[in-house]
Amino acid sequence: MHNRFVAENKPGVTMRRGANYSTWWNGGLRTTVYFHNMIGLLTETIGNPTPMDIPFVANRQLPNGDLPFPIQPQRWHFRSSVDYSVTANYAVLDVASRYREQFLHNIYKMGRNSIERGSRDHWTVMPKRVEAVRAAIQSQGRTDVDGVMAPGGQTREALNPAESKRAMALLHAPANRDPRGYILPADQPDFPTAIKFINSLRETGVEVHRATAAFRVGGKSYPAGSYVVKTAQAFRPHVMDMFEPQDHPNDFRYPGGPPIPPYDNAGWTLAYQMGVRFDRILEGFDGPFERVNAWNVSPPAGRVIGGQASGYLFSPRVNDSFRAMNRLLAGGETVYRLTRPTTAGGMRWEPGTFYVPARASTRPMLERMATELGLTFAGTNQKPGGEHLQLRPIRIGLWDRYGGSMPSGWTRWILEQFETPYKVVFTQELDAGGLRDKFDVLVFVSDAIPEREVDPGFNNALSEELVPAQLRNTLGRITVANTVPRLREFMEGGGTVITIGNSNALARHLGLPIGNKLVEMVDGRERQLPREKFYIPGSVLQLRVDNTHPLAWGMDERVDVMFDNSPVFAIPPGTRSANRVAWFDSKEPLRSGWAWGQEQLEGGVAVAEADVGRGKLFMFGPEVLFRAQPHGTFKFFFNGLTYGTAQRAAVR
Repeated sequence: MHNRFVAENKPGVTMRRGANYSTWWNGGLRTTVYFHNMIGLLTETIGNPTPMDIPFVANRQLPNGDLPFPIQPQRWHFRSSVDYSVTANYAVLDVASRYREQFLHNIYKMGRNSIERGSRDHWTVMPKRVEAVRAAIQSQGRTDVDGVMAPGGQTREALNPAESKRAMALLHAPANRDPRGYILPADQPDFPTAIKFINSLRETGVEVHRATAAFRVGGKSYPAGSYVVKTAQAFRPHVMDMFEPQDHPNDFRYPGGPPIPPYDNAGWTLAYQMGVRFDRILEGFDGPFERVNAWNVSPPAGRVIGGQASGYLFSPRVNDSFRAMNRLLAGGETVYRLTRPTTAGGMRWEPGTFYVPARASTRPMLERMATELGLTFAGTNQKPGGEHLQLRPIRIGLWDRYGGSMPSGWTRWILEQFETPYKVVFTQELDAGGLRDKFDVLVFVSDAIPEREVDPGFNNALSEELVPAQLRNTLGRITVANTVPRLREFMEGGGTVITIGNSNALARHLGLPIGNKLVEMVDGRERQLPREKFYIPGSVLQLRVDNTHPLAWGMDERVDVMFDNSPVFAIPPGTRSANRVAWFDSKEPLRSGWAWGQEQLEGGVAVAEADVGRGKLFMFGPEVLFRAQPHGTFKFFFNGLTYGTAQRAAVR
């Protein structure tokens, strides 16, 4: 491609380190194909219909390997952008036609290699394992383990053959083998979400099997209906990437210097994000398995247990229980959430369990949802005693802005998938006040609420005359002076506000007793930890959870979260107006990705609630809704939507 640009006298084309892209991330049209034995290309071209001038850039005047033909200052027209794109396309078509058979054979070879690697013991070399071997060698008195072979023979620093053999044995320890496959048990608490994970694999061409009968592997029994994903398949790289943790290397500009940010995420293991339970199987195995050919698998039908009952219970462990809740409320049914453990129908039900008093319309609705959503509803004639939380339809306002916010767009999609009514709200409506008359809950995703007051000129940088009249009500940005007082009024009047990511700056604007955990003292003043000491780009970390708190009902005591340079809170001991719900209780919470200085997180709060008048502020530091992927943390959000405005009442 670059050869053709030079041949056609088209300068200014760069590659590799000439841009900030990398081949690490899996998740885009260019990158996901890498994990499917295909060739991914990304080209971008400057320009738009309005002519522009290319300026003189001093450090881009000398040719180098990534910029073989620098461009000089000149007027650039959109025609040039089109011509450059045509050249790139013809270059790719030309090389593909010349080496068609070689490309096709290499694609076949990549698939065959993947099948072979999944059929025998194989080890994937990762940075942490190399560092572990290095440390083991150094503990034996070797100070330099990176010696190389000189042209004339072995150098003094290089390991001798016996030492090299021992080092390779450590690197290829049996416990470090790649799995031969993964088993997703059918009896896990939120099996419908596990089915959604299976569908994400099927939609990318991964081979999946389902057990037609109960079976045993490695001394453990699994029920019929469990799913099996073997690694002896052509798309093995993608399978491994969805189940195994990413181990991003420590990448710095120079020793002791700042980190080099990855283009996108450093870790994303989807099985972790979705909270799916699975077992890694290191030995070859087989069983009563049938291949899944469908691209969109439905969960197995649930049941409505019991005959005539005075009410029905269903689990808070299943994300789709919130879909059922929304349907029931929309259908005029009464829905409660139990505030204490209850025994009914011979079963123990945890706090957060949903309870629906029976009416003539109730059971037919439950039977339809059991079939469609895979939920189980247990009938009982024992009415829960004491006060519980009575739910009601919620009026949700979701912040957005002119031109659109990507996190807000993903949140819309989540709300729609779980059949949750909402209204998009823009800054002008927020600033007008009277919010409590319209909404019960307001949601602010990342980048909604500024860290500090914005420049009014920046706030109004876009002239109304340039915007269609029907969209002018979407203009404006949230300000500390105008918007924050309206949000305070909303909460003091009994409303709930949910903030995610850096929009948690709202707590500081409100003067709440919530500090920043990631600071250091310099000259007697707090300063954000520099990147040389703490840096965690998009990665999966683990939290400890207080699942007795209503914000965490239905969750395990530990949960994996997507952390992307997210805020971490510090709540002073004895604070009564704020409570922690989830926090970092380890010096090494990293599960997948890159976490430099992760020990700084220990004791920091990730999820918290605070009282503001008669209302609530729910603060989610991590990206609990990140690109609609982390189903394992959706319950934080769903609980937040329902808990703040629920009313304590005895079950009627």
